[in-house]
Amino acid sequence: MGRYCLIAPTVVLCASFLLGGCQDKKAAQENVQLKAQVLDLQKQLGDMGNRVDELTRARDDLTKQNAALTVQINRLKGKRGTRPAKSKKRRNRAA
Repeated sequence: MGRYCLIAPTVVLCASFLLGGCQDKKAAQENVQLKAQVLDLQKQLGDMGNRVDELTRARDDLTKQNAALTVQINRLKGKRGTRPAKSKKRRNRAA
């Protein structure tokens, strides 16, 4: 009985170390995977930020072009003159 009292706690202690080591390995592997995912997400975020900057510049360019074309349209509309168009209605001048 005396030997059993010494062996049982030793076996339990060794088993807990082994199981704890496995759990630490799993946690470490999961940690590595999560770090890889975080790095990938950070890269994607940087790429998206660059894309947003490109699209913002393109939008600004299109806005300037639109404003220039609007000015050109208004300028061309104004060149027609203020004289009213001739009426195509026939008038009887003999009366």
